[in-house]
Amino acid sequence: MRIAIDAMGGDLGPRATVRGAASAALQDSRLALRLYGPRRQLEQEISCLPRRLAAAGSRLEVVDAAGIIAPGQRPSDALRHGGHSSMAAMLEAVAAGEAAAGVSAGNTGALMALGRRALGTVADIPRPAISTAIPTRDQGRCYLLDLGANVEASAERLVDFALMGELMARHVDGLAAPRVALLNVGVEGTKGTASVREADARLRALAGLDYRGYVEGDGIFSGDVDVVVCDGFVGNAVLKASEGVARMLVARVQATFEAHWSSRLVGLLARPALRRLRGELDPVRYNGASLLGLAGIVVKSHGSADAIGFHYAVQRAVQEVRHDLPRCLAAGLVPRRSAKGRSEAVERHVSDSRILAPGRPGDDDSQQEQR
Repeated sequence: MRIAIDAMGGDLGPRATVRGAASAALQDSRLALRLYGPRRQLEQEISCLPRRLAAAGSRLEVVDAAGIIAPGQRPSDALRHGGHSSMAAMLEAVAAGEAAAGVSAGNTGALMALGRRALGTVADIPRPAISTAIPTRDQGRCYLLDLGANVEASAERLVDFALMGELMARHVDGLAAPRVALLNVGVEGTKGTASVREADARLRALAGLDYRGYVEGDGIFSGDVDVVVCDGFVGNAVLKASEGVARMLVARVQATFEAHWSSRLVGLLARPALRRLRGELDPVRYNGASLLGLAGIVVKSHGSADAIGFHYAVQRAVQEVRHDLPRCLAAGLVPRRSAKGRSEAVERHVSDSRILAPGRPGDDDSQQEQR
């Protein structure tokens, strides 16, 4: 299995991506990684791999791509001028079938725009969404989407996100009937924006979907639902806030045990439990967001991810390849979106009929009475 890597994305530069890719290659002997970026710079990073990762160097192929998408570059500018960038070259490899998936820690907006141009979308999805898993109670996880690809989302887009998230949880996590919810400011039916209330009504009308209604922010982590849907502005804020709280909690617990000699003694006894807690809450473990809806597998790594975090993003891409996620999305979305479209057409027809029924232009009084 070959994975294409945009080695020049991310805040920490190519060292983190190259070492993360090497670590992933060591863990999976069937994995081959193709790195896109300035050849001399990437070859230098490979030659400087730590001893524990050096054996993976022979399985890292470098493809020269001199251009780089800047962190603050606008998506429209990336579309016009980013054709020779490492990000665009990585996506073209996926589109051409030279790689089974692509991974980048670069500019999210540019990645989405270039990905749509290179790969297109499945089942005529107009707007792909970004989704990642977050930890919940009892060592579970919940998929949250959208996380920033669509700052504002109409009811129709929210329904699309719900269907894609449900299919991902079904096929990747093996859940027979993933529980889906809409993120809202309350569980009452009168609360929320017009688009959220309309999406709620549409989701309730869909057959075969285990829709649980609204969930508030604290319900994301309860383990009561498997997929939570919201617009990209809200989702990105929730994700970043939850990552910050997790880091603060781990740091506070560690500081508490180190504050006094007696607590340090207790900390020594509790070290295995603290290590498990840190591992379960560490956002690095959940690094790797799926660009759901693209007709190919592209995973977005957190821009600030270190080598360990990038390793997990590559793992996420491998997992989606093994489940052939785009094919599963296409097979599941086409009939559901067709059914959704027929239902909406019937609703419009009934609504139009009600509006016209009292009297159409040209009707006389006797005709209205007969009706």
